[in-house]
Amino acid sequence: MTTTPFDDGFTMPARFSPHARTFIAWPTDMPYRSDLARSRAEYAGTIRAVAEFEPVTVIVHPDDAAGTRAALEGCDNLEILEIPINDAWLRDSGWMFVKNETGEVAMVQFQFNGWGGKHACDLDMRVAERLADHYGFRIYHAPFICEGGGISVDGEGTLITTEQVMRNPNRYNGLSRKDIERLLHDYLGIKKVIWLGLGLVEDAGTDGHADNNVEYLAPGVVLAQTVSDPSNPNYALCQENLRRLREATDAKGRKVEVIEMEHLPYTDPAHGEPMPVPYVNAYVINDALITPMLGGKGDEPASAKLAKLFPGRRIVGVDSTFIALDGGGIGCITQQQPAGPNAVP
Repeated sequence: MTTTPFDDGFTMPARFSPHARTFIAWPTDMPYRSDLARSRAEYAGTIRAVAEFEPVTVIVHPDDAAGTRAALEGCDNLEILEIPINDAWLRDSGWMFVKNETGEVAMVQFQFNGWGGKHACDLDMRVAERLADHYGFRIYHAPFICEGGGISVDGEGTLITTEQVMRNPNRYNGLSRKDIERLLHDYLGIKKVIWLGLGLVEDAGTDGHADNNVEYLAPGVVLAQTVSDPSNPNYALCQENLRRLREATDAKGRKVEVIEMEHLPYTDPAHGEPMPVPYVNAYVINDALITPMLGGKGDEPASAKLAKLFPGRRIVGVDSTFIALDGGGIGCITQQQPAGPNAVP
């Protein structure tokens, strides 16, 4: 395309806006995978949970197609597409959707370098073109990296990210903050960026993604991860992010309302190095919230709080121990397609 999405009237809607479908990829056998079989079982559980509420398209490497179909047998509201992929973190490696004032939906494929050159991503970068052909989407190609797990948007022109990821030299060497903000404006319609500092300490694999720290509940309202124990290594950085959020104004000039999520469970050390499983890294879908669960004592109070924060949506917990050990959360393995007709290519 010779024009940008913003030139053509497109901006990025919020994750909580109505969906047409969800995309999820099937995990491959990567070196960092803690337990492939158990990870796949958790992906299957997530897919089944989402499919109760909206259509799901599962992208699977052709080599894994037969096993995927067997694992998802009996699941309705499901489409399986065989496309070569490196791995399953669609929120980061894949595309994002934008929407114009008439409700038309288009794709934006950003650059991706495997979280700063850590992992192969050549196949993942070709998936969006295959989907654009399959569904008839208009697709824009952005000339810079923007990982979906590194941002949260309110649908009204405000984006939250961390300096740790969005200013990292392994993605943005030579780009200034002003450069990045201009590119976010051109390709996602962002008018205001709220810069947090660091992501969670344990989130070294992605260099501090925002989705473990914050998620928009509504325009002007943010759910922020905090911890109550000062000895937790994330205590100080969460407090600093909290300070920045409370001092911020958004694209509409509003002071940001911040709600703390003080519960931060960790995986059982029996499975390896304990990893945090932030409830903020959940996934809002039509009529429900798919949220990570570990089966511990923190699940019940967190679910009760989330039920109050998401009135009218069913809180659906899914096992996510091995998704967390692999380095992500429910939000990391999903990508929403906003409701609306496709913009013609």
